[in-house]
Amino acid sequence: MRNSSFTLMLSLMLALVLIVVAGCSSNSGSNAGSTPAPSASPSGESASPSPSESAPASSASASGTKTVYPLSIENYTMKSEGGTWEKKTQTFNKAPERVVANTQPIAELLIKLGLTDKLVGVAALYGELDPEVAGEFAKVPVLSKDYVSKEPVVGTNPDLVMGRGDLFADADWGVGTVDGLNELGIATFVHSTSVKGATLNSLYQDIEQIGQIFDVQDKAAEHIKKLQERGEALKSRFAGASSQTFAFVSDIGDGGITAYSGYNDTFQGEALGLLNLHNAFGDIEATTVSAEELIAGNPDIMLLSYYAGAPDPEKTLKELYENAALKDVSAVKNKKVFIIDFNAYWGYGDQIFNAIEKLADEITAKS
Repeated sequence: MRNSSFTLMLSLMLALVLIVVAGCSSNSGSNAGSTPAPSASPSGESASPSPSESAPASSASASGTKTVYPLSIENYTMKSEGGTWEKKTQTFNKAPERVVANTQPIAELLIKLGLTDKLVGVAALYGELDPEVAGEFAKVPVLSKDYVSKEPVVGTNPDLVMGRGDLFADADWGVGTVDGLNELGIATFVHSTSVKGATLNSLYQDIEQIGQIFDVQDKAAEHIKKLQERGEALKSRFAGASSQTFAFVSDIGDGGITAYSGYNDTFQGEALGLLNLHNAFGDIEATTVSAEELIAGNPDIMLLSYYAGAPDPEKTLKELYENAALKDVSAVKNKKVFIIDFNAYWGYGDQIFNAIEKLADEITAKS
């Protein structure tokens, strides 16, 4: 998701604009005044691979639960801006010692694997902090509360930069390209959860590979098992529930609401599928969904994305329910618009489980 590009995309595409009175505040940092936006490159095109591409399997060399270095991990690069992700091997001669995480949830994931002391920087603090890691997270240097640029990242002298893929998709925006960082002797790890076609298994694969890279396989395996158990519990809980459709919406901060297709966000889609929820607009390649498409699609549920610095979501919610144009849409008519944490859904880490469990309780309460 790109801050600057989101405004550009809205100007190029037909956005859904509803009359909502809302203010707009901005964050501080290297991209001050920016607004997070789902999965877009600076050019406004998708920064994810085509549907035919999937997350590559690990080619790591390990012996039992002990990593044998040099270790090769099959990961990603993007050869041209606005292009598609391609496989690229990253080789580690030893466990990284200085790591930058380009989103908050990725840093939180490393902390859960006992790697706090490896983190020399984190950015994109757009949502709630997982209470489980709050104490350790306070020890991690914050490079920017917003998305961080390449210069401060390289300034930390990292040996590994990791996180959300589209923050590596441009040489001039975000942390720099994979190839550009590799040329500086900095390894990269693009989380496969941020690649189109990703599933929950992609998250488990990422954690497994992180375990291999840092030689903490036992902790990684234990964490994967816990997440899988939580997923199975949610799936069982909603096994008998009726299938419902959903739409992502967000307050764009200038008195309007936009609906987002979520075409590239297959990871989030599968997680929501645990609750028997299905994206009403997941086959629309355009980033935004028009007013006509939203009304015709008639989603059962709307998910209102909130990030730190965005307009008051409760005010947005009130105005949304009062909007006459949407009064017959099921989600509005039945008051099933739920506020979701942007950071948890689009940070591409394991925070997605906290978010889905919270949503599950809210949906159950309104059933």
